Amino acid sequence: MMIDAHQHFWRLVDREGHWPPADLRMIYRDFEPEDLKPILDGNGIDGTVLVQTLPNQADTEFMLDLADQHPFILGVVGWVDLKDVDAPAQIERLARHSKLKGLRPMLQSLPDDDWIDDPALQPAIAAMRQHQLTFDALVLPRHLPGLTRFARRFPELPIVIDHAAKPFIAAQVLEPWRTQMNDLAALPNVHCKLSGLLTEAGSNTDVTSLAPYMQAVLSAFSPQRLMWGSDWPVLRLAGDYAAWLAQCLDFCKALFPEDREAIFGGNAARFYRLKPINQEH
Repeated sequence: MMIDAHQHFWRLVDREGHWPPADLRMIYRDFEPEDLKPILDGNGIDGTVLVQTLPNQADTEFMLDLADQHPFILGVVGWVDLKDVDAPAQIERLARHSKLKGLRPMLQSLPDDDWIDDPALQPAIAAMRQHQLTFDALVLPRHLPGLTRFARRFPELPIVIDHAAKPFIAAQVLEPWRTQMNDLAALPNVHCKLSGLLTEAGSNTDVTSLAPYMQAVLSAFSPQRLMWGSDWPVLRLAGDYAAWLAQCLDFCKALFPEDREAIFGGNAARFYRLKPINQEH
């Protein structure tokens, strides 16, 4: 089963005052399941993980409603204010939905780079563990030291780094990102998504420019803790679905078949506890 471990849907009516701005014409419109399903079918993708894009629970409810209607949405990564005193109760309520698989605070947008490195998160993380939820880390390279301390504090929490922490591909800068990612990969609860790299690459979207970053995360996390994602529709800013998938498949072509299967589906299924479509009902 091939799984896209990272994609989004949104409606502009819900996003007033939020990204994307109108000048990003390729993504400044509604994106809903009917837009993505033909692309998935055309590329042999069996299911997806739908990830939040707004820091409110209305967005999470919107995604869970879509998951109820569209079986290809195998799991949802939602949002809760993890430092809210009511966070455990909110997590308990949302976790009643079988397709809620994880939560994602939008760390890259928060003014405090060390927001995540705070013992005040303990009650929310305990609730996440109780309900077998995972943690998506939407971070930039500057957040990696704090994320490392967080991952060490909560070794039982499954964590996945979205978009490989958005390295500086456009500037072709590897350090200290690579070393910090190696530090995180030394922690067995931390995983990484092979996603979002094209939009960080600027004009450097060729294989030669991307390969050092792709190789860095493959070497650090191994094929057993790396999962492919499209980041569609944000991907449209830099490329198209089929080309990004083909580029990643080509990069992984020398791996053992079982390792390729892990990166392009198996790891996401295991990490998010996804069920095949025919087992959902």
